[in-house]
Amino acid sequence: MTKFFIISSSEDKASINIRNNFIDSNIFNFEVTDYNWEGNAVQQLKSISNLDYNNSKFLENNEIFLGLTDKPLVFLNDINFQEKIIDPDILIIASRHVSKTERPAFLIHPTGVWNDNIAFGGSSRQLSYISAILLKAGYLSIKKTVKDSELSTFSSDLEVSHHGPTNLDKPLVFMELGSKLKEWNNIIAGKIIALSIMRSLIKYEKLKLENSQEIGIGFGGTHYAPQFQKLIEKTNIAIAHICPKYFISSLNKDLIDQMIEKCIENVDYFIVDWKGLNSEDKKYLLPMLEEYDIPTKKIKDFSK
Repeated sequence: MTKFFIISSSEDKASINIRNNFIDSNIFNFEVTDYNWEGNAVQQLKSISNLDYNNSKFLENNEIFLGLTDKPLVFLNDINFQEKIIDPDILIIASRHVSKTERPAFLIHPTGVWNDNIAFGGSSRQLSYISAILLKAGYLSIKKTVKDSELSTFSSDLEVSHHGPTNLDKPLVFMELGSKLKEWNNIIAGKIIALSIMRSLIKYEKLKLENSQEIGIGFGGTHYAPQFQKLIEKTNIAIAHICPKYFISSLNKDLIDQMIEKCIENVDYFIVDWKGLNSEDKKYLLPMLEEYDIPTKKIKDFSK
């Protein structure tokens, strides 16, 4: 059995929009429990209808809880579950997304701080725990839900690891609605990301049972990792942490160790976006990767 805990924050308009789409939905039946977290009652999913999976069997084997905090999500550095009564295996953090372009988007990413800048939460040079299979399940679920929706103008994106929190002992992903107030308050957009979150959890269990995925950690490319998005979509590769090109020079053995050790699945490959790195980055990165008993592959190697 996997216990999933979906976290929202009262200070985040998109997060509350997503939460309300769980609670007020005619698809999801959440009920208030006796559990308390962050001063708020925890709700538990009791039934699902009208989704494209065997939902009754899923809920027989797994539990999904919904929690609310008043803290900013990127600074959620301490999660104290009531006497371990709820001891989740996976955290899903439902959040707003902000970008300079302000484009409408649905997104998923792990968390991590590649340097010493902790302005957006986390600890210096620290990565969170992550499931590569969950990240893939989430990205594919967002893509499917958006494709089937009336908001097809929204992009579906996988981002590299960034911001906090980084010190929690549970694997987590942020699933986000962006990128400005209009989208954060859009009820239909909130419904789409809520559906995507639920499909992610179901698909995660399905992919685990299939045991069909090979696991990689990524290096290179830009913030939205377009080449890694294609790799996830078109192959049986699931990606955990991705270090983008602009932080390659910040990498050291400790960070690479964290990329490996904080992925809850065994890592099969280092995967490099070859065209997404300059020659100096390659000279710096590749000798470090050679110190590990993990093969290094280029993204294009998986298209053969």
